Amino acid sequence: MTDIARRERAARISALPFERVETHRRGLFAGTRGSLSQLWKFRELLGLLVRRELKAKYKDSSLGFIWSFIKPIMLLLIYYFAIGQFLGAQRSIPMFGIFVFAGLVLWGLYSEILVGGTMSILQNAALIKKVSLPREIFPLASVGSAFVNFLFQAVVLAVAVVAFGQATATWDVFYAIPAVLIVLVYGTALASLLAALNVYLRDVQYLVDVAVLMLFWLSPIVYSYQMVASVIGGTWIESVYLANPITVAVLAFQRAVWLPGPATQTGLAELGVDPTTMYPADLDIRIIIMLAIGAVLVWLSHRIFLRLQGNFAQEI
Repeated sequence: MTDIARRERAARISALPFERVETHRRGLFAGTRGSLSQLWKFRELLGLLVRRELKAKYKDSSLGFIWSFIKPIMLLLIYYFAIGQFLGAQRSIPMFGIFVFAGLVLWGLYSEILVGGTMSILQNAALIKKVSLPREIFPLASVGSAFVNFLFQAVVLAVAVVAFGQATATWDVFYAIPAVLIVLVYGTALASLLAALNVYLRDVQYLVDVAVLMLFWLSPIVYSYQMVASVIGGTWIESVYLANPITVAVLAFQRAVWLPGPATQTGLAELGVDPTTMYPADLDIRIIIMLAIGAVLVWLSHRIFLRLQGNFAQEI
C-alpha cells in the first residue's frame, strides 16, 4: 500500500462518526445495575466456582464431604462433655455445648467468608489474566462455598438440639433467619472490599487473620451476654459492644436455637437468671438497623471494588 493510499484510508476512517463501545452507563446506580446484570449472565460460572472450592477442600480425601459432618460433631461433643460437664461450664450456662456450638456455627460462616473472600482474587490470578468476566464473582464464590459448609454444620446443630431435648415450637426459631442474613450481608461487603484491597496491599490478608481472632472474643460465643451486661451494662462500652453486627447476629441465633429449649429454661430458673437478660431488650430494633446498614455497606463496597478492579491484572 502506497503512502497516498494510506493517507486516503486514514482520512476516510477519521471522517467516520464516533460510536459508543460501552453498553451501560457509568454512575452510582446505573453502574451497579449494569454490574448486577453481568453477574446474572455469569451465574452458571458462579455455581461452578462454588463447586470447585467445595471439591478442592477435600480433594485427596477418601471420605470427602463426610468430614464436613465429622469435625463439627467432634467439636460439639468436646464442648458439651469436656468443657460443659467436666470443667463445669454447665453450672453457669445451661446446655453449654449447644450454646457454644450455635455461636461457633455462625462464626464459622463469617470467618470463612472473610478469609476466603480476601484471598479470592489472588487465588484466581491466572483466570483473571486470561478471561474477561466480572471479577466480583470470585468473592461471591467464597461466600457461596462458606454458606454450603455452614449448612452442613447447621444440620449437625439441628440434630443435636433434638437429641439433647432442646427442640421446642416457638416463634423464636425464626430469629435464625435474620441472624444468618446479617452474617451474609456483612461478610459479602467485607469480602469484596478486602479482596480488592489485598491485590494492592498484601498485608491485608495477615491483618484479616488477626482481626478474625480478635472479633471472635468480642462476640458472645464462649460467654453469655448476661455476663457482659453484669460488668458493663448501662455504659457507653456496652453500646460499643453491641455495635458489632456479629454480636447481634450471634445473640439472635442463640435466641433461636438455644434459649427457648426446655433444658435451658430449667437451668436458668435454677440459677435464678431471668431469660430476658440473656439478650438486649432492643434486639429486634438492632437486627433491623444492622440489616439496613449492611445493605448500604454491600453497595458501597461493590462500588469501591469496581473502582479498584481496573488494574487487577497488572498488580497480580
